[in-house]
Amino acid sequence: MKKAYLNWSSGKDAAFALYKIQQEAELSITKLVTTVNSESNSVSMHNLDVQLLKQQAEHLGIELHLIKLPAGDVSMVDYNKIMKDAVTSLKNEGFRISVFGDIFLEDLKRYREEKLQEIGMKAVFPLWKLDTKELILDFIAKGFKAITICVNAKVLSKDFCGRIIDKDFVDSLPDGVDPCGENGEFHTFVFDGPIFSTPVSYIKGEVYKKIYSEGNENNTWDSKFYYCDLQSGMK
Repeated sequence: MKKAYLNWSSGKDAAFALYKIQQEAELSITKLVTTVNSESNSVSMHNLDVQLLKQQAEHLGIELHLIKLPAGDVSMVDYNKIMKDAVTSLKNEGFRISVFGDIFLEDLKRYREEKLQEIGMKAVFPLWKLDTKELILDFIAKGFKAITICVNAKVLSKDFCGRIIDKDFVDSLPDGVDPCGENGEFHTFVFDGPIFSTPVSYIKGEVYKKIYSEGNENNTWDSKFYYCDLQSGMK
């Protein structure tokens, strides 16, 4: 099998991508790669404590590799340089394939492919173009367990944050919200499933609202999100 690393977000799409890769047995995922905020020591966007991220990796039996991003807003120029340096280092370790859990965002897929091609790497997308309703139901049926830890306040109310991903959750999503949250409607933390040796123990805290910069004058990006504070259940 060819050696590869997985871009690990801590959420359901990355977990199901790992499951698919392991089932197909053509690639060997030997490292999980995650970007984290160096100030908050949390997973970028998901706002998940790194301790829980480390527990996921332990229960998956795969080495974790952190790419630390500076505090505050990071420009695309700086982000691209940080990622290029990090991926070049991974290439020097013998990696040639980078796996992603993306499903249908064409621009994002093209961006990833182009940046990797610049340094002689290949991108693989095991979930690409799968029907997102069928995918999330398959995810649930396979025995995966996940909880929403971030929801976009523009499209989902506070009560959607901190909920377990099950059929009731999927059925309750408003019209226009992708069942997998592929448009950024919600993000998740996976704590159990067929790829885990044992469930990851966590404690569910309060749900809070966070407002980022209001965006540019045309308000072309979202700025308000609900987060569920998760803490490690390990003593």
